[in-house]
Amino acid sequence: MSFVQPTDGATVSNPVHVVFALDGMKVAPAGTTTDGTGHHHLLVDGKPLAKGEVIPANDKSLHFGKGQTETDLTLPPGDHTLTLQCGDGAHRSYGPELSKTITVHVK
Repeated sequence: MSFVQPTDGATVSNPVHVVFALDGMKVAPAGTTTDGTGHHHLLVDGKPLAKGEVIPANDKSLHFGKGQTETDLTLPPGDHTLTLQCGDGAHRSYGPELSKTITVHVK
């Protein structure tokens, strides 16, 4: 998992354009149970989840179950962590091994 943009430590403005990538697996929509596939979840000010834990859906845990690889966020000014967490077709975490966390500063 990786962030294409923004980069770790970047100073950004709203809306924050976030682009993400998945390395070593294929992006597939939620519901897909094929081995080697998953989809992105973006945890705002959250931490990677344990393998097998169901990733919650709320305003701080965004699901990209259609296979999307980018989004625009509006965040309050200040420092925030953004964590990409790869999940399987049932939104279960693949664990910290398939996550990536960066910090951004919103103007």
